[in-house]
Amino acid sequence: MSDLSVAEVSPSRAEVVRDFARSELFDRTFQEGMELVEETAAYLDGEGRRDSKLLSRGGALAYAGESMRLTTRLMQVASWLLVQRAVREGDMDPREACLPRYRVGAKAVCRAESVEHVEDLPEGLLILLERSERLYERVMHLDRRMFLDGPAEDAPHPVLSQLERLQAAFAR
Repeated sequence: MSDLSVAEVSPSRAEVVRDFARSELFDRTFQEGMELVEETAAYLDGEGRRDSKLLSRGGALAYAGESMRLTTRLMQVASWLLVQRAVREGDMDPREACLPRYRVGAKAVCRAESVEHVEDLPEGLLILLERSERLYERVMHLDRRMFLDGPAEDAPHPVLSQLERLQAAFAR
């Protein structure tokens, strides 16, 4: 799907995107994602800023690296969720949302192992890191299911093919 254009997106793939954007799962994921973004911003601007000033040099370096990983994860999640919301609200064609540029990215940063001195990090940051990692992985899973592992473009629908077999058998 790397050089996919809107015209090449199958109707079934676009329907998967449209259905997800209208789902309760999307509502819950969107709500959780946006709340985590707000909570993280408040923490990093308030309590986290105060906590980081109390860290050793190694701890401060770890804090800087992990807070960047945290914000990168959340930016990727928020961007993906906002594309899905644009589909839901009719501001974006679901076929356009299937394009590779709207996939979850920054995997190398978001999934990298934590740096040294993580044990020195404030508990508030560690909790946000864990929550953001779980949310990022869940969105990655949704992204893969919708855009990479989704319905096969030319595969027959399993229920319809069984019905056709039954009809053919009883028609004799």
